[in-house]
Amino acid sequence: MKQLPDIGKVSAEIFDEIILPHLGRKHPEIIVGPKHGVDVGVIDLGHGQVMVTTTDPIFVVPPYGWERSGWFAVHILASDAATSGLRPRYITMDLNLPLSITRDEFEELWTVMHCECDKIGMAVISGHTGRYEGCDYPMIGGATVICIGPGEKYVTPDMARPGDMVIITKGAAIEATGLFAVTFPQKVEEAYGKKTRREAEDVFWQMSVVEDALTAAETGVRDRGVTAMHDATECGIWGGLQEIAEASGVGLVIEKDDIIVQDAVKKVCELFQIDPFTSISEGTLIITCRPNKSAEVLKRLNDKGIRSSIVGEAVEPEKGMYYYSNGKKHELVHPKVDPFWAAFGKAASQAQKNN
Repeated sequence: MKQLPDIGKVSAEIFDEIILPHLGRKHPEIIVGPKHGVDVGVIDLGHGQVMVTTTDPIFVVPPYGWERSGWFAVHILASDAATSGLRPRYITMDLNLPLSITRDEFEELWTVMHCECDKIGMAVISGHTGRYEGCDYPMIGGATVICIGPGEKYVTPDMARPGDMVIITKGAAIEATGLFAVTFPQKVEEAYGKKTRREAEDVFWQMSVVEDALTAAETGVRDRGVTAMHDATECGIWGGLQEIAEASGVGLVIEKDDIIVQDAVKKVCELFQIDPFTSISEGTLIITCRPNKSAEVLKRLNDKGIRSSIVGEAVEPEKGMYYYSNGKKHELVHPKVDPFWAAFGKAASQAQKNN
């Protein structure tokens, strides 16, 4: 019997054993319910319309500054919803604030969150806000994002099929790099200089796939283009690829050397001794699409200034999961443990000792 993890998301086994068999009342209008590797639910509203929903913690880290914190909090929430190909339209928020937050701090945080919601096109439609004992950063509540759109224009991570091309935006370890850079800027600067420190800090603002996903979906979805999209968060690109393959029941053949690794990312990962391909990467979008539309997807992304590359293809499941690097074949497996958290904790401990 699998036990709960010491920290982080529950395993697929816990999900299957405890959560999946007990999902409350069943309703016929549910098209997509809870499923491992699929971050959204889909409800048939009738008249050709669907509602897509996703729920995540409200994640706020004051040391990043309130502008960064508010931006990141909103884009984490909106990114999963946008991978459906539909624009996020509504959001509900439950804010369980720590006793330490002041009115001025909350006003600054909320103003940024409002502005980002407005830019994305989301309206806050309901919520709850209070200060309570036992609540602390970074998890200060939760939110649900809702999209509404035509039933034929959404995708989920379980729609990839053999023959699809695999496209990855921005490259590996986007979130790991952004968080290390804004938390330990002096360490990065001491190792590589001011220019690299600034470049690494700028990676922080890439930690969103809202624009990536909506841009890719403009090509068309399903038979007309994009078949699946997934944000490479926990366990990075290798974890995200594994989750899409598992959800869709396909194999994958990946060219590792075709995956973008930005110069600042490479340097930061070397400095903190983590593997960029297994490290948390909010902001990296994994896209599968029909082969005849891959060039158009790349062009649309490039026109928006979003770097991307074709890195492989989906194949029949019996062909397995593997990647090539320097011409050598390797099995592609889920990392299970993201190296970011241990490395981040170690760096924080060292910084505390030095202070």
